[in-house]
Amino acid sequence: MEFIPDWFLNLSPITQALIGGLFTWGVTSLGAALVFLTKTINYKVLDGMMGFAAGVMIAASVWSLIIPGIDLAEAQDMIGWIPAAVGFLLGGLFLRICDAYIPHLHIGLPRDEAEGVDTKWKRATLLVLAITLHNIPEGLAIGVLFGAASLGLELDGGATVVGAVALAIGIGIQNFPEGVAISMPLRRDGVSRLKSFNYGQLSAIVEPVAAVIGAAAVIYITPVLPYALSFAAGAMIYVVVEELIPESQQHGNADLATLGLMVGFVVMMVLDVSLG
Repeated sequence: MEFIPDWFLNLSPITQALIGGLFTWGVTSLGAALVFLTKTINYKVLDGMMGFAAGVMIAASVWSLIIPGIDLAEAQDMIGWIPAAVGFLLGGLFLRICDAYIPHLHIGLPRDEAEGVDTKWKRATLLVLAITLHNIPEGLAIGVLFGAASLGLELDGGATVVGAVALAIGIGIQNFPEGVAISMPLRRDGVSRLKSFNYGQLSAIVEPVAAVIGAAAVIYITPVLPYALSFAAGAMIYVVVEELIPESQQHGNADLATLGLMVGFVVMMVLDVSLG
């Protein structure tokens, strides 16, 4: 853990989770801040970045969440695949229910294709809600791993604080294009630079909140940990398949987006294996 400062290691897991969530929110804000420099972004760049984000989330779901969850379940004398399967499916079901009832609009679609219950909310609000929905499982995943570390558990053969930090770094990297993907379309629609930035960064404010909830949940309800890890993974995979991949291939850049996904997958895999 040489690269992690002692002051951070000495913090409570809930505070660590909060800092991890604030970091990922901050990187989203950096992406949204590009709106102060330019009004447009090349769709090839954006689609490649969205593909990259999808790859990071897939790799994080496998190496940071599902595999450690199976190892932990087996260490607790459970049948390893049962909590993994149940938690994974519940995570996807949770996002599906949110999709069905929370008004939101996926990037690149017209206002009349908004999902969820009918509402007269503005397009900007619906775009922010779409990104916010899939930031919830990201924050939960970070919090769950920091909470696991506080229990003195060894997941996947490594210290979980390092694994949680690696996950926060990976999610932070993939949050950058999400900030861009919110602020740039709004700016092109005539929204002011400041409002476009605010909408972009606002989409990730839920991450530190979800991280704290995730950490607290596994600390005080330890038996749910294997399920919580897989729940976060299932929710993230749902987001990748339902949102990120389709959005990255809307503009005829499917090959570039696919290559971006593969690069993102490898980057997150290397981060998790080398640091975790």
